[in-house]
Amino acid sequence: MKNPYTENDNRLADVIAAIQVMATYKFYKQDFSEWAKRIEGDETRGEHWKKVFEQHPEFFRLGGGKKKASLVWRRNYQKLYNVDLEEKVSREAYKNLTDKEKNRYSRIPLSNSDISTLIDTAINLHSREIEHKQDSRWWVAIVSGLVGVIVGSLIKAFV
Repeated sequence: MKNPYTENDNRLADVIAAIQVMATYKFYKQDFSEWAKRIEGDETRGEHWKKVFEQHPEFFRLGGGKKKASLVWRRNYQKLYNVDLEEKVSREAYKNLTDKEKNRYSRIPLSNSDISTLIDTAINLHSREIEHKQDSRWWVAIVSGLVGVIVGSLIKAFV
């Protein structure tokens, strides 16, 4: 079974880029084409980003009928962040807002240290997968050596 970190040479870069953008953008959840536009400037690449989000549930979750994605860590926070004023309000103040006003509230962006932790985690997962892939090939050298010995013996026997 292929691991998503080794399936695509750019996967680690994609995961890191998505973490950075999704951790700091004013709205915590968007559809795939909106994230594609925010991450790489091309909203037509929504299907690519959907695949990245689906294959990395350690960082991302799908919601809104599996048509939107968000960063798991950010989903942990309540929707108390006013995206226009860029400030957090109390739970009581949020409860007193109208539904229209609540549309301008999201979950608070992550701190630099939170983002750094997520990026370090992605790098560590990627490194471990590469090590695992290399470790799983230990038998190639042995089999190659054995085949060489057998072929050499056959050639010697028939010469």
